[in-house]
Amino acid sequence: MTVFISAEQLADEIRHGKKLTVLSTNWEAQEGLAWRRFQSEHVPTALFCDPSVSLAGMPGSKRGRNPMPPIARLQEAFQKWGMQHDRPVVVYDSRSGVFAARAWWILRWAGVEDVKILDGGLREWERKGLPVLGGPGNITVSSDVEVQPDSLPTATMDEVREFHGLLVDARNENRWAGRREVLDLKAGHIPGALNVPVDELFDENKMVGSVDLIRDRLAQVGVTQNTDPDSAIVYSGSGNHSALLLAAMAHAGLPIISHYVGGWSQWSANQENQVARAI
Repeated sequence: MTVFISAEQLADEIRHGKKLTVLSTNWEAQEGLAWRRFQSEHVPTALFCDPSVSLAGMPGSKRGRNPMPPIARLQEAFQKWGMQHDRPVVVYDSRSGVFAARAWWILRWAGVEDVKILDGGLREWERKGLPVLGGPGNITVSSDVEVQPDSLPTATMDEVREFHGLLVDARNENRWAGRREVLDLKAGHIPGALNVPVDELFDENKMVGSVDLIRDRLAQVGVTQNTDPDSAIVYSGSGNHSALLLAAMAHAGLPIISHYVGGWSQWSANQENQVARAI
């Protein structure tokens, strides 16, 4: 698999001393809780990544709940993690995979090419009976990787307003339809957006679905292997579920289409933007 790596394969590579940068990307609402949980258990050789600090900028109604991180802060994180050109990166979280996917997409956007997501995350690692460690994590090395922004295509709110191509919403159907919204200011979706709930592409254990499943589901909305990445845009609430959808698409050999990271959290907060509902 080119995007997802199995727990067994990662364990084998760690066991044989392969040079890797393993990042734990858990997020917790309570300040400091993610770090404490990392210290209690993590994949061997892992380093701690706080998504709210290293993978996102300051939230607000004008930019969304999880806007793009400042480049200088991301470069500091690269130094802290000891990112090196000859070290593949593996990211994981312990929940639905959206924070690991956020890390995958941000790193790819920043020019890091060899990034994989631990399929099923820490839960799958533990289900397989693989060892976990406590403590502050691995000792880092110096970094020789410079952030290369815009290595993957993105879209701004203004560009989405003027866009006439395929718009894909990765949130669950109730949020897309406007039946339920607990995170953002309004319920609904961007007019014209088609719904592909990313959860449909993963099983109950958050393991990625088959290539055929992913291709067939995306084909239903018009995304194929021949789709021009600039002719389609994906979004979610604030760039996390949409990052997971992009990771699944890349896993299936589909193009990494443009990403509207501000998403519904930014769009719905602007009174000038129209809102569509399907209820």
